[in-house]
Amino acid sequence: MPVAMDPDRFDALVDAALDEIPDELAQLVTNVVVLVEEEPPEGEPRDLLGLYDGVALTERDFATILDLPDRIFVFRGPLLRMCASEEELVEEVRITVVHEVAHHFGIDDDRLHELGYA
Repeated sequence: MPVAMDPDRFDALVDAALDEIPDELAQLVTNVVVLVEEEPPEGEPRDLLGLYDGVALTERDFATILDLPDRIFVFRGPLLRMCASEEELVEEVRITVVHEVAHHFGIDDDRLHELGYA
């Protein structure tokens, strides 16, 4: 059975997950906005939990410095549907946030799977 949670409480879970990122790393996350959306965009898998839309730090050059902010999306609906308890949801939100922030640093899905963040 999916977890029921109001959007404000869910947003607070995302904020808490961001607050858990060590300060040394958080200071390096620049020109990024984190957005909570109800569902993934059309054309993406319906069970997609998060999405990084941007240029990883490892791929940036002078031309990308002035680009619009990178975006990290966290998808509320799929996360609520996949979790059976609030405790599980808290952990999955944390993993999703770390996973997407890691993409900002240029870490790919294979490495994230090895590290347990997939």
